[in-house]
Amino acid sequence: MSLSAHEASQRTRALCNLAPIVPVIVVDDLATAEPLAEALVAGGLPVLEVTLRTPAALDSIRAMSRVAGGHVGAGTLITPDDVRAAKEAGATFGVSPGATDALLQACADEDLPLLPGAATASEAMALLERGYDMLKFFPAEASGGAPALAAIGAPLPQISFCPTGGVSPENAMDYLSLPNVVCAGGSWVAPKDAVRQGQWDKIEELARAAAKLG
Repeated sequence: MSLSAHEASQRTRALCNLAPIVPVIVVDDLATAEPLAEALVAGGLPVLEVTLRTPAALDSIRAMSRVAGGHVGAGTLITPDDVRAAKEAGATFGVSPGATDALLQACADEDLPLLPGAATASEAMALLERGYDMLKFFPAEASGGAPALAAIGAPLPQISFCPTGGVSPENAMDYLSLPNVVCAGGSWVAPKDAVRQGQWDKIEELARAAAKLG
């Protein structure tokens, strides 16, 4: 029996409620995956989105899944093949920049809870019609930022969002203070230079600060 959209949204909402920030991670070197996850989880950010943008992404999901207390998902899901590969790698949820019928069906068939992306009221309404009420607002800043998301929330209060794309320490609270925002996705907690240099203490400190937002 495939996962329903309502069940998917319940699961992704529960994950989104665990911390105010979901790290959006691009892993270039597999050797950094596990210590990076350990640092982020130790800092209070247990839900990790590994984007499928590098050759190391799927193996990184496998490695990060070994970290106690972590919940590792796959981001940038575009095709049904992405969904199947992410599930096989051990991802416990998926994130997509938008939504297509084929992608939504693949996630249901693979029992992979999805946080589907929407940038407009029409896209949000279409997903709500299918049963999704926990969505990703992407690209957040380019789509009008917190004011736009607040405006979408006025007629659609039953939908909650995780804004991603241009979210930073400077504007995170603009989003997190909105009643229709549960958490936000951000990449600043895992700076590429710090990851490359193995500065895990620095990353844990960034995670700890982010965990106090909201």
